[in-house]
Amino acid sequence: MAFAPKNPRPMLQEMINEEVIVRLKWGQTEYKGRLISVDSYMNIQLSNTEEFIDLKSTGSLGQVLIR
Repeated sequence: MAFAPKNPRPMLQEMINEEVIVRLKWGQTEYKGRLISVDSYMNIQLSNTEEFIDLKSTGSLGQVLIR
């Protein structure tokens, strides 16, 4: 079985207006919210966002931009 690289942007475009969970590259931080937009640099905009650190909710953030 050969590895075939795939562009994730089309998949993310299909998920706009759906609930998603974004886990950051470093640490145990996750953001759960409704995907509003994603651009060619993989900047992600979420609304109704809640932050989780080590699987524990730290509160509601509203609208966020993850760069």
